[in-house]
Amino acid sequence: MAGHSKWANIKHRKEKSDARKGKIFTKLGREIYIAVKSGGPDPETNSKLKDVIAKAKAANMPNDSIFRSIKKAAGETDGANYEEITYEGYGPGGVAVIVEAATDNRNRTAGDIRHYFDKCGGNLGQTGCVSFMFDKKGIIIIEKKEGVDEEELMAEAIEAGASDFNTEDEYFEIITEPSDFSSVREALEKKGYEFVEASIQMVPQTTTKLENEDQIRQLEKLIDYLEDHDDVQNVWHNWEQ
Repeated sequence: MAGHSKWANIKHRKEKSDARKGKIFTKLGREIYIAVKSGGPDPETNSKLKDVIAKAKAANMPNDSIFRSIKKAAGETDGANYEEITYEGYGPGGVAVIVEAATDNRNRTAGDIRHYFDKCGGNLGQTGCVSFMFDKKGIIIIEKKEGVDEEELMAEAIEAGASDFNTEDEYFEIITEPSDFSSVREALEKKGYEFVEASIQMVPQTTTKLENEDQIRQLEKLIDYLEDHDDVQNVWHNWEQ
């Protein structure tokens, strides 16, 4: 995917996030809940929680909200019991789509996701039908701005264990293997770098370009429906925009 369009996508997501911060923070709170339940409330001994905290900070979630979510998850013995589920399918024009959800009602979520795919001219498929087209990678985005030296950042990222470093028009992209993501992110955080984005992502190996305007509109609608759903945490696709 072209770097410039990726930056545009990031900014678009941030603008959408600004318009509906409450919903975004609720989703992040659910990620924190799952991380705490699986590994405990201490980020020093729970690397998954530490990564989610970094993601939440990159999304400008207030520290008070982060720690309140951790405390709530650590104290809850009853209540919602969320499970993580991944759905895979094809959008209009054969675009591969992966949907990561966290739900307390598997049937409700599956029904909603299937409805969105059907409504927008896509098809929800079996597990594994498109995930082979993606690689799981740690992605760290740092905006190009005064005080961020490219050569210094690249050297520090590679030294910390990054597998690749890309320079685009408006940002630097640092890529890691999932197992190295936490250590690379922490090393750069200690150096004082601020992240526009810091998360484990599904990166497409190849992209699909759409020429048909109807398909483009339908795909945009599908992505919006999915991202607005309360149970959906992440939507990945291989659409070249």
